[in-house]
Amino acid sequence: MRGGKSEAHVKEKTEQKEDEYEAPFYLCRQCLNPITPKSAKINVNGSHQHTFANPHGMVFDIGCFSDAEGCGAVGLPTDEFSWFAGYKWRVVLCRACLIHMGWLFTPSSGSDSFFGLILDHLIESGN
Repeated sequence: MRGGKSEAHVKEKTEQKEDEYEAPFYLCRQCLNPITPKSAKINVNGSHQHTFANPHGMVFDIGCFSDAEGCGAVGLPTDEFSWFAGYKWRVVLCRACLIHMGWLFTPSSGSDSFFGLILDHLIESGN
């Protein structure tokens, strides 16, 4: 069990969420809220997946996505300790349960923003 939820319960809830959406989705591992369609996966700096450490030594495996409607950004954009040169970042939370899902990266100039989502906080729908 993870977070008090049995595997059968998670599978049932995941299947219910899948029925609500046409495309396969990545879901919030905590509450099963749809976060982003699988089709939103993108490569940034030559790769979809990246591993970074923050200034406190916490290591994150993130995946890059062009969209994440299931997330909401909080705070002001900052370029301090940005993992991507030329980008500012903001924390993003799951819109349903408010767990930290990753970051929204916005270029200092231009409009090609993307989401860096913590892969351990996502599960794949079965579609």
